[in-house]
Amino acid sequence: MSHRIDYTQASPEVYKAFGGVYVALQKSGLPKQLVDLVYLRVSQINGCAYCIDMHSRDLLKAGLAVDKLVLVPVWREAGEVFNRRERAALAWAETVTRVAETGVPDADYAAATAEFGDKELADLTYAIGLMNAFNRFGISFRVTPAAAKA
Repeated sequence: MSHRIDYTQASPEVYKAFGGVYVALQKSGLPKQLVDLVYLRVSQINGCAYCIDMHSRDLLKAGLAVDKLVLVPVWREAGEVFNRRERAALAWAETVTRVAETGVPDADYAAATAEFGDKELADLTYAIGLMNAFNRFGISFRVTPAAAKA
């Protein structure tokens, strides 16, 4: 995989603005582990090696069990490994990330609103949108995952 431009250096002001959204989300009140699980799932759907590597490492550093980490791609079949809010967040992440396919149906919205209040759902959706954007940067500019640098 060949690295392309360093988008963070090519357009630092816009990158900084994206970073501001990231920081705001950390202060949103959503649990960090929940947001990181969503970041990982979105990155898996989009196939962003850099982001999958980074968010997997973040979750492991924060104490997420490996048993749970490896089940993120198949969370629907993982039974009670993921709690109700995690399952709702992962389902919302999938339907919003695949918006062109799903159209985000009313049933998906109803399931998400059963677990999250208005602010939480808005913040969760901002997190999903942000990670979708970062995935597009990572893939488009061939950002090298840390594992490939070792």
